[in-house]
Amino acid sequence: MQGGKLHATLADMTEWMKLALRRDIVRRSRKVALIVGTILVGINYGDRIFGGDIAVLDGCKMVLTYCVPYCVSTYAAVSAIREASGRSPAASEAS
Repeated sequence: MQGGKLHATLADMTEWMKLALRRDIVRRSRKVALIVGTILVGINYGDRIFGGDIAVLDGCKMVLTYCVPYCVSTYAAVSAIREASGRSPAASEAS
């Protein structure tokens, strides 16, 4: 990998992380994770929760169930911002 390309990749990653950690994006992603994660936990573990048959491994899986919609929401928000500003790979391929 060439030095210039590596520098551009690191700059892109830094910019991506700054956007992902913006207060409005974090707040929106948390809301999405809370709503979607709760629905998914209810679907996947509702019978065990109400039956009182929850194992430690189930608890770990439930936490991960909330992480997935958070990550998806964050990725979508950052991608939309970058595409709107013309800094995403999709925007450069379209030109």
